[in-house]
Amino acid sequence: MGKGGEKIEDKLEEEEDEGVMATDFFWSYTDEPHASRRRQILSQYPQIKQLFGPDRLACFKVTMVVMLQLWTATLLHDAGWLKILTIAYFFGSFLNHNLFLAIHELSHNLAFSTPVYNRWLGIFANLPIGVPMSVTFQKYHLEHHRFQGVDGIDMDIPSHAEAHLVKNVVAKSIWVILQLFFYALRPLFLKPKPPGYWEFVNLFIQIALNASVVHFWGWRSFGYLILSTFVGGGMHPMAGHFISEHYVFKPDQETYSYYGPLNLLTWHVGFHNEHHDFPRIAGNRLHKVKEIAPEYYQNLDSYKSWSQVIYMYIMDRTIGPYSRMKRKVSTTTKKSE
Repeated sequence: MGKGGEKIEDKLEEEEDEGVMATDFFWSYTDEPHASRRRQILSQYPQIKQLFGPDRLACFKVTMVVMLQLWTATLLHDAGWLKILTIAYFFGSFLNHNLFLAIHELSHNLAFSTPVYNRWLGIFANLPIGVPMSVTFQKYHLEHHRFQGVDGIDMDIPSHAEAHLVKNVVAKSIWVILQLFFYALRPLFLKPKPPGYWEFVNLFIQIALNASVVHFWGWRSFGYLILSTFVGGGMHPMAGHFISEHYVFKPDQETYSYYGPLNLLTWHVGFHNEHHDFPRIAGNRLHKVKEIAPEYYQNLDSYKSWSQVIYMYIMDRTIGPYSRMKRKVSTTTKKSE
């Protein structure tokens, strides 16, 4: 372990002994681990390159989920709000979170070889979510991959303001319930990017869909779609991936995979170490990376339950928004940016 790793481990041990939450991020003085591991794996297992490329069934899967969710919304046009909330949490949330992660997949152009087709499919997948985010998400998410943990660039990391406010079980519970708001609004406050042509296309198509739902089926149908988005992004099993992916629960590890059954509903985003190592491999083939090169992943900590991750995050006094790995902007990073 290098000098930076020793500092991280000492800091974590000190916080565990004191039983208090960190007051700063964990600062790494090495590059993010995925690029170097990718080179090592490809030098040893070049056949992994055969896994590169899109999921040919992605368009079909997205279409089925979009149509099912919009159809469900029409059925609830005159339902009571309690029924709408119940169905949104136990059914619609799974569909909209599936679409959110479909948009994640499409941000890596993993449905079609032609990028613009992925963009159109992403805008289509966005429809039941209710809030236009597909195009903007791609802009920030690709930076998360290129500059993982880099201060001021990686907007996946909570802000100092969030970390200062979220310091106990109650605050962490509220933060988890509202984490989708923080996730969506954080980059707009910390690193706003001017909207481009495609963001306006995303916006206008989304407004047209929302207005159509309200006009033909009423506010309850639209409310079902919005509730499905936000309850599914809060205190919900599928939303555990927001925390599990990069929150530091173990010294010297900043990305964690999840190998549980919800991968079937989330485009296998749980294979997160594998995804960051090989972002050009579609989710339905990421498990093959672990099968081909098991020695690179078997000694890494991983999870089998996203619900357990949420519970650990809330109840562990040493874990909070500061439990993320950060690194300074380097000269190389500035050139890349």
